[in-house]
Amino acid sequence: MVHFPVMTTEVVQHLRPQFGGLFVDCTVGLGGHSRALLEAGATRIIGLDRDLDALARAGDTLAPWRDRVELVHADYRTLTDVLDQRHIATVDGALADLGVSSLQFDAPGRGFSFQRDEPLDMRMDRSQGETAADFVARATESELADTIFQYGEERFSRRIARALVETRRDAPVTTTGQLAAIVRRSIPRRGYTRIDPATRTFQALRIWVNRELEGLDRFLEAAASRLRAGARLAVITFHSLEDRIVKHTLRALEHRETALVKVLTKKPLVPADDELQRNPRARSAKLRVAERTA
Repeated sequence: MVHFPVMTTEVVQHLRPQFGGLFVDCTVGLGGHSRALLEAGATRIIGLDRDLDALARAGDTLAPWRDRVELVHADYRTLTDVLDQRHIATVDGALADLGVSSLQFDAPGRGFSFQRDEPLDMRMDRSQGETAADFVARATESELADTIFQYGEERFSRRIARALVETRRDAPVTTTGQLAAIVRRSIPRRGYTRIDPATRTFQALRIWVNRELEGLDRFLEAAASRLRAGARLAVITFHSLEDRIVKHTLRALEHRETALVKVLTKKPLVPADDELQRNPRARSAKLRVAERTA
């Protein structure tokens, strides 16, 4: 499995690790961004992730810098606690890549993808919480429809929810193949579409299972407040719901009475054409950067 960290060149350019210092990779994933920061001059990295499988892979990736890296099993929204426990007041840069990693999409048994028929899990942290199958089994038709519409922006959400409820009366929906087939049958066919009809529903359930949007605004403020003056926060998003929160939160932090940050990307940066050729999964990535004010 080849892992391509997204927009690495732009992340390194904006976080400026060539001056050294302590950087927090709030979603370390497989360690690609952290490796790039270390290679470019970062002195020390603290890497957080709630996926234990990802942390193990990150440990392999960052093994040459073992004495300069600390990997922590933690949700990025607990950043304040992680830093407080280590008596760290400020950091020299922070990164949050909010996307699902290639490990999560490609590893068998995780349930993020409909490319294989496997258990409908979708948890980033498999040590706790409900699976997507648990939610599909217990949610009301209205809850399913609202979730698929709100988090997937799927206009046929009510049809899909109705089909899920009708199907589970006869047998539980427990695999990705079952879910994808139900969604595809529920959406009217209108010729060729670039994305699979099941994509939005899978996104919606993944966001619900992992509470991906909850507390994102509070995390951004907490991360910005722990930057030293002149240090930068870089955030990569992969869908409009996340990007909207990041955009408005950073703007609010910039325009409050005592500005906390200056937004450096009035429009988000997007991957270059050569990166998209190497890694088509990067096509929806957007990078926003803010700098801590004095």
